[in-house]
Parts: sequence; C-alpha cells; structure tokens
Amino acid sequence: MPLQGKLDAFKFEFDTRLAPPAAVDALHRSVDELIASGAPDRALKVGDVAPEFTLPDPDGNPVSSKAHLARGPLVVTFYRGVWCPYCNYDLTALEEARSEIEARGATLVAISQQLAPNSRKSQRQNGLGFPILGDHGGEVAARFGVRWTLPDYLRVAHKTLGADLPQFNGEDSWTLPMPARYVIATDGTVVYAEVNADYTRRPEPLAMFPVLDQLARQRGA
Repeated sequence: MPLQGKLDAFKFEFDTRLAPPAAVDALHRSVDELIASGAPDRALKVGDVAPEFTLPDPDGNPVSSKAHLARGPLVVTFYRGVWCPYCNYDLTALEEARSEIEARGATLVAISQQLAPNSRKSQRQNGLGFPILGDHGGEVAARFGVRWTLPDYLRVAHKTLGADLPQFNGEDSWTLPMPARYVIATDGTVVYAEVNADYTRRPEPLAMFPVLDQLARQRGA
C-alpha cells in the first residue's frame, strides 16, 4: 500500500476510535489554522539556498551538512517525534526507499527536536539505517522556515494524547517542525521541497527520484 494510503487508513481509525473527540477536533482546528496562516508558503522553496548545519546524532556525534554535501546530494526530512504515528510511517517509508536514494548518490538524514533517547527509540522501533539528528529548540527548523508554535488549546490536546512536548523535547517552547522533506544539491541549493501544514499528508519517497536522477546525470556529465 502506498504511504498516503497507510496514513489515510490510520487517520480514519485514530479519528473515529482511538482518540477522544475533543482532541480530534483540536487537531483538525490546528491544521486548518496553520494552513490559513500561510506558514508553508514561508518555508524554504526550490531555488533557495539551504542553511548549513551541524547537529548531533543520537550518540552525540556531530553530523555536518557541509561534509555530506561534499560527497553528494542530501535528503533532509523534518520529524516531529517518536510520539507521532504519522511521522513513524513516514520514516519507515523513507527507510524502505533508502537503498534507492543512496544508489542515486544521496545521503538521508532526519531532523527532530526530541531528546536523544527518544531518537534512539525511533531509530530502533522503525528499523532505521539513517540518523535522526537533534535540533534542540528547533533552531535549524526555524532557519528552514518550518518551525511553528502550538496554540494553548492544542497543547492541552497533546497532553491528553500523551504527547507532552516539554517532556519529549527537553525544553518548553511548545514548537514543532511542519512535516517537510528537502533535497539539497551539492552547491547548497534546494532542488526539491515538500512542506505540509497537515501532518497527515506526506509525499511518497519516490517523488524525489526524478530530481535525484537529474542530479546524478549532472554529476556524471
């Protein structure tokens, strides 16, 4: 089943059976408000220059975007956290596509505001062969233009659902990245960008392949 089909099936189950109606209403309201705010339109787009970053992996080792880009394109996905089932479906789909991504000369990393033990748990439970880098406070997410602040009513809903962000992230900003996926060329230019205010919507990983193929052809020319 395609990734979005899995997400749609889970969303139906979550909204109708798993979650309290008040929490579901709050989640839907927040998505509508985030879309109406125009936040995705302010995120980095194709043609923009991606900011350089160095972030720790879950074991504390620094990972540099500049070092990765010296070897080939970089695929960056912003990950809300271990508590988000939609995000975990997304990571699993990316892991399934990782060999195809790497065959095209690219490297894959995820970026999350959660604490390192939670990232280790995410990597273990989702069987990931790529790292989840720690973006404390969402500083890199903000530089990409994808960080946003949860309104008070949504904080209540998250706590009801067991997603107390200060506990998971180790700081109390109550911010999250919008789900976002980028392909960055070796010169730092964004050549693929997918940012969605609706956390239940994710692109299929294969949507990146034509862009990665084009970059591979350019490197081989």
